[in-house]
Amino acid sequence: MVSFITDFFNGLKDFSDSYWFYVIIFVIAVLDSVIPIVPSETLVIIGGVSAGSGSLSLGLVMACAFGGAFVGDHLSYFLGRRASDAITRRYERTEKGKHRLASVIHQIHERGGLLLITARFIPGGRTILTLACGITKQERKWFTGWIIAAAGIWSTYASLLGFIGGKTFEDNHTLAFLFAFGCAIGVTALIELVRFILKKRKSQ
Repeated sequence: MVSFITDFFNGLKDFSDSYWFYVIIFVIAVLDSVIPIVPSETLVIIGGVSAGSGSLSLGLVMACAFGGAFVGDHLSYFLGRRASDAITRRYERTEKGKHRLASVIHQIHERGGLLLITARFIPGGRTILTLACGITKQERKWFTGWIIAAAGIWSTYASLLGFIGGKTFEDNHTLAFLFAFGCAIGVTALIELVRFILKKRKSQ
């Protein structure tokens, strides 16, 4: 596995000098908001590592990650709005469906903004939540405001993780990536642990 990562970064070292890498970061960040199996955070961390070693601009990595996340989240939101009427009619056929729909709307109204921020760090979470915001027809200005905050925090965090790793292990891209990626996994695990504890306390 380590040798694969080493070979990958040796190839990346030449490629990362190209402006096309910024385009790829942007495109992958867009796709990740709609198709959650696309690893945008990994790519942003790689961009940060390359910035730490001087191959890329940290500011441009952040900007491309932010722009991609912003556009992708809005794409997911508008897809939700487009399907809203059909999905709402389906849920309102039964009392159970009505209750579930009302519960989702209540959760979004109660703490939707903070959920949009934390969901950025949970695989698949941002896609579900941004779609739900569109389906329940949340106000566009409200959604955009929170997405600016969420995308800004996420792009800065992922870029800086890679940048710090790149600076710390300037002569070893493999260690730099493993350090930054390990930190990212740790943060995600911590968020999931806090969510689990809070959910358990609430159910008691």
